Amino acid sequence: MSDVSKTDSIFFTDGELDKARAESIVNDTLKGADDGELFLEYKQSENIVFEDGRIRSASYDTSQGFGLRAVSGEVSGFAHSSDMSEAGLLRAADAVKAVKSGHSGILADAPRATNQALYTDDNPLGNMTFENKVDLLHQMDAYARDKDPRVKQVSASIGGSWQAVHILRPGGLHLADIRPMVRVNVSVVVEQGDRMESGSHGSGGRSNYELFVTPDHWQGAVDEALRQAVVNLDSVAAPAGETTVVLGPGWPGILLHEAVGHGLEGDFNRKKTSVFSGLLGERVAAPGVTVVDDGTIPDRRGSITIDDEGTPAGRNVLIEDGILKGFMQDRMNARLMGVDPTGNGRRQSHAHMPIPRMTNTYMLGGDRDPQEILESVKDGIFTVNFGGGQVDITNGKFVFSCTEAYKIENGKLGAPVKGATLIGSGADALTRISMIGNDMSLDPGVGTCGKDGQGVPVGVGQPTLRLDDLTVGGTAA
Repeated sequence: MSDVSKTDSIFFTDGELDKARAESIVNDTLKGADDGELFLEYKQSENIVFEDGRIRSASYDTSQGFGLRAVSGEVSGFAHSSDMSEAGLLRAADAVKAVKSGHSGILADAPRATNQALYTDDNPLGNMTFENKVDLLHQMDAYARDKDPRVKQVSASIGGSWQAVHILRPGGLHLADIRPMVRVNVSVVVEQGDRMESGSHGSGGRSNYELFVTPDHWQGAVDEALRQAVVNLDSVAAPAGETTVVLGPGWPGILLHEAVGHGLEGDFNRKKTSVFSGLLGERVAAPGVTVVDDGTIPDRRGSITIDDEGTPAGRNVLIEDGILKGFMQDRMNARLMGVDPTGNGRRQSHAHMPIPRMTNTYMLGGDRDPQEILESVKDGIFTVNFGGGQVDITNGKFVFSCTEAYKIENGKLGAPVKGATLIGSGADALTRISMIGNDMSLDPGVGTCGKDGQGVPVGVGQPTLRLDDLTVGGTAA
């Protein structure tokens, strides 16, 4: 956890809000409530997009504000403002107190403090000059065009943020975290004859820019985007029907995140709207399938030293050897379900209330060699990258589009295919896993998860997987 004194100087020492008065207002506002907190946020962010030899956009933003919440039962009173003054906090307190009307609760135990620090406190926005950032993007553009004359369009971007959060709870408990984030992306369009195809790659994490702007790293990103685009030039229409599907390692874990992960969040299960509701202790996946949500991995995009309620991040086993073991919880849903919070109470900003959200969600590796898995398939599809998808939490049904996939013919990779979609149910798909690779890897640091209108950074991952009899939607006649 970041040193509270570092955020004190941002929100109290140099600000309009007196620390002692803030403590008094919070104590008064939350007296008789079951839970609540004052969440303070200061954030700097930047993004530069370079397209076809020139800057398309460049932005720099500084924002700050607070969110004040009181929880009574399963009802929350919440007010937020960018007015970081005592008067602004008092106005918010008047609005929030209404939720306690007729309710006398016992304040829930506060989160335990932690000394762990999962990432640097340094502000990445000051690590490189604007000119150096633009020069990097120019080099990425030139490198892609020099690499292959078929390149017709290049878009490269670099972005970062530095977020300081300070959580004040009743009794004068202060918790803080300082969260850096960077990301570098590139996409290319290639043309061959009358056909145009695209590819993209990005990477990032909770650090400064140093790792992601070395020539080896950014050239590797351009090479990967170009490889995808060139592969797609030779793609054929995807076949349709039930078939064996092999999912590659890393980013394909986004399917696990969407089709399974959301269904394991506490709010959906407390309300019994998840396909996994009422199944704790029961088999929900094939033997060997273990799924965890781990917010404690150093420097990863989805990691958080503490969540946005002050609970330390954890490594939470959700499914173990196919058996459902637990859900991801914020404080309110954990209290109402009679379990402990798991460090998954997250919010997009001070203007949003915390809700159960994933951090880094992935499936552990097995004992099969990835080549052995591929060779075991006589006829099927091998998927490497995914684009957009849709999931219904109540039944787990999903539709995901594949941006890079190949036919499997007699245990070998065949032609790349275009227009393939995976269709099924997350809970059902877990039972169709018949082989688990020993090559578990995490995505390169590009995930953002949306829920209830809020977006938060996340990580995904998995090993190579074989799924039997999964429905593939295709475009082949």
